Amino acid sequence: MLIYLHGFNSSPGSHKAQLLKRYMQERGLEDQYRCPALPTSGRRAVAVVEAEIMRHPQESITLVGSSLGGFYSSYLAERHELRAVLINPAVYPHEDLRAYLGVQRNLHTQRQYELTEDHLRQWQQLYLSTVRAQRYLLLVETGDEVLDYRLAVKKYAGARQLVIEGGDHSLKSFPEHIALILDFAGLAPA
Repeated sequence: MLIYLHGFNSSPGSHKAQLLKRYMQERGLEDQYRCPALPTSGRRAVAVVEAEIMRHPQESITLVGSSLGGFYSSYLAERHELRAVLINPAVYPHEDLRAYLGVQRNLHTQRQYELTEDHLRQWQQLYLSTVRAQRYLLLVETGDEVLDYRLAVKKYAGARQLVIEGGDHSLKSFPEHIALILDFAGLAPA
């Protein structure tokens, strides 16, 4: 089971979520893919994903998180002893997203909301200073214009890592890595 966690101001309609969904459908694995819509609140986002986690055998789950979804994936992987693929993950959203305080608009749904200090506090409460590296596959591109990829490389030292030169925050090379993600998750086409 792959549970994809989208990033900040994104949705299940994101490009990567849709590519992964289509890739799995084409291989007869559509019943092993979930992508919940994550609320803006850190606590509520974690609760939504934990409800999805509880619907499946724990040993069958791999989280795939992009950006803020990578931050949530790391927290949940440690809490529930799961595997996780992190795509240009946010390492310190409680610091990095401070610059975005105020009115925000979801890129896919166009829904507006206000990003507040409470959001930052919730992310601070979810922050883990250490992780068990063996449970992660880290995919980063050095051209990420939003987050410093080196912070993720350092935090997940010892994890399986793919550091791709160039690219951007969206992980332009994502389609090339989908087979690797499924292999890491132990999924094989029917």
